[in-house]
Amino acid sequence: MPSAFQQSVIDEFRANAGQVGGPFAGSDLLLLTTTGARTGRPHTTPLGHVRDGERLLVVGSNLGAPHHPDWYHNLLAHPAVRVELGGQEFETIAVPAEGARREELFARVVAEAPGYAEYQVAADRVLPVVVLQLPDPQAAVREITSLADKLVEVHTWLRGQLTQVRAETEAHFAARAAHRGAGAPPAPGLGLQIRQRCLAFCQALEFHHTSEDGHVLPVMEGYHPHLRPVFDRLREEHRSIAAVQSALAALLAGAAIAEPDRFRTELASMTEQLTAHLDYEEAEILPLLADVPWPPVPLGLSSSG
Repeated sequence: MPSAFQQSVIDEFRANAGQVGGPFAGSDLLLLTTTGARTGRPHTTPLGHVRDGERLLVVGSNLGAPHHPDWYHNLLAHPAVRVELGGQEFETIAVPAEGARREELFARVVAEAPGYAEYQVAADRVLPVVVLQLPDPQAAVREITSLADKLVEVHTWLRGQLTQVRAETEAHFAARAAHRGAGAPPAPGLGLQIRQRCLAFCQALEFHHTSEDGHVLPVMEGYHPHLRPVFDRLREEHRSIAAVQSALAALLAGAAIAEPDRFRTELASMTEQLTAHLDYEEAEILPLLADVPWPPVPLGLSSSG
C-alpha cells in the first residue's frame, strides 16, 4: 500500500492530468503500476522521469538508500507495467539498462536532473536505470468491439514480442561474436533486455492460455459441442507450448544466455509451435467469437425481450 503522502500525490495526479503541486510542482512525474513480486497485487508509485526520445527513463534511487526500491524488484519479477503520463495511460515492458548503456543513460538523466548524481554517491550500489518505451504514435489503434477483436489483439502482441525477442537475441549474439579481448562485450549488451521481454511474453502467454482453458473454451464447448475435437486440440497445444516455455525460462535463468545455439533452437521451436497454434486457433475460433461483445455486457444491461 502506498503511504498517505504517496496516495495524495497519486490522487492529485489523476485528478489533474498529471499536474501536481507541493514539493513536486513543476516536476516531470509519472505513475508506475507494477505487480507485486510476492503478492501479485498491483502497486502504484509516483516517480520522476527524464524523457529521452521515444522512451522514458526512471531511476531506482530510493533517495540514496542502500537497497533498491520495491517497485524495481517488482518489475524484475513481472516486467509488464502500466504507465500514467499526463492524461495518457499505456502498458509497456520495463527494461533495466546494463553495462555501457546504463552508464550512457544515467549520464543523460544526471544532465537533466543532477540530484540523481548525489543519490548515486550516497547509495552503496549502482542505481538502476529503467527504460519505459512510449507507444508508437503512428501505430493504428484497432477498435475492439468483439471477443474476436480482443483475441486478435492479444495474438498480435504475442507475435510482436516473439519477433522482438529474436531480433534482440541476434543483436546480442552478434555483439558477443564481434567482441575481442578481455572484459564484457560492448553494447548492445542485451542479456537483461532479452530476459525481461521473454519473461513478459511467457507470463502473458500463460495468463492467456489459462483464461482460455478455464473460461473461454468451456463456454464455447457448451454452445458448439460438435467442435469438441477442436477444443481438445487447443488444450493439448497449450500443454505442449507450456513445456517449451519452461525450457526457455530455465535457459534464461542461467548465465546470461550462455549457450547461443541452444537458445536459438528453443526459441525457434517455440516460435514455430506458437505461430502454428495461433493460426489454427484464429481459423477455428474467431468466427465463433465475432458476435460476442467486448467488453462483456454486464448482467442486467443486456437487451431485454
